[in-house]
Amino acid sequence: MSPQSCEQVIYGNILYGEELSLLQGYVCIRDGVIREVVEEQTHSDNILIPGFVNSHTHIGDSVCKDPCLGKCENFVVKPDLDALVKPPDGLKHQILSQTSLSSLVSSMHVSIMDMLATGTTAFADFRESGVKGVAAIKEALSDVSIRYRILGRPSGCNTSPEALEYELSMLLQEADGLGMSGADDMDMALLEQASSITKSKKKIFAIHAAEKSRIDLEDALSLDPDLLIHLTQASKDDIRTVASRSIPVVVCPRSNFITGVGMPPIKDMLSEGISVSVGTDNVMLNSVNMFSEMEFLSKVFRLNDRQVFKMCTLNGASNLGFNDIGPIKEGCSTGIIVLNGASNNLQGIQDIVAGVVRRARPDDILSVINN
Repeated sequence: MSPQSCEQVIYGNILYGEELSLLQGYVCIRDGVIREVVEEQTHSDNILIPGFVNSHTHIGDSVCKDPCLGKCENFVVKPDLDALVKPPDGLKHQILSQTSLSSLVSSMHVSIMDMLATGTTAFADFRESGVKGVAAIKEALSDVSIRYRILGRPSGCNTSPEALEYELSMLLQEADGLGMSGADDMDMALLEQASSITKSKKKIFAIHAAEKSRIDLEDALSLDPDLLIHLTQASKDDIRTVASRSIPVVVCPRSNFITGVGMPPIKDMLSEGISVSVGTDNVMLNSVNMFSEMEFLSKVFRLNDRQVFKMCTLNGASNLGFNDIGPIKEGCSTGIIVLNGASNNLQGIQDIVAGVVRRARPDDILSVINN
């Protein structure tokens, strides 16, 4: 295949395949699919990397981007996790209950556009407010070219098994699965029902666990989840148990830092072979900028830069079942960030993976190709 036979040809330094091998050459794209990756000498300073997969967001929080997290008008507010986000009375839920549908949709749309502008080509959102919440985010996504997983959550109004079963059936017709709060936030019998119904419909069941305390982890594991979120307080034995069951984990280190719940034991997770991906979590606490997440992971956790990059890209695609994207290689759909390797920030880096992970910024982006 020649470059002339493709609708788009991009030259540069390419992080190729699952192992992110560096090669010079070009990527040939037609009909939104990578048809060919050719290695040849090029004078282009472009850097072609897989797009980010933001594996855990709450973009409904976009209606409140500056909550008080310290001294506010002569009083001090502790950035306590429960006070901020625990249902049904956390600050987030109070704000959502007072927000109009049009404001909610508009604010979520802005955050989705911000994700695209900062290189995220796929994301998963834990959507509150039941069926209405899922409908709202779908409206926000209606004119945006980005891949997504909507993991809904029951409204919390239904406490009987019959009422919950009906709501879950309606919810799972529209959502890609369920994204539940911790096992201590809902009656276990109802959570077991939610997990069972989700599994019967072959959809994703994800749940927060061991974020503030590890006390809810055993119950969370008993629900046979497809995905665990946080595990901030997980012990080494807990990590081994999760690894033995091959359950992927999403970590949100910047969010955990702000809420003061501690830092997730990511090195232990990786050493046990867990597939770890990364999310920015609540928009009220952090921007959706995955470059910031990478830099934080590299410099605070001192993780291997290649591992960090995979956690923010390829692992997320795999953990969320985005089977058509991930690596830059033949046959994959496009989800590519083109960086300006000659920018004032990136010019002169010797190790492209390390340079991108530790210092790349959204203003280094030349384009995001996401078909």
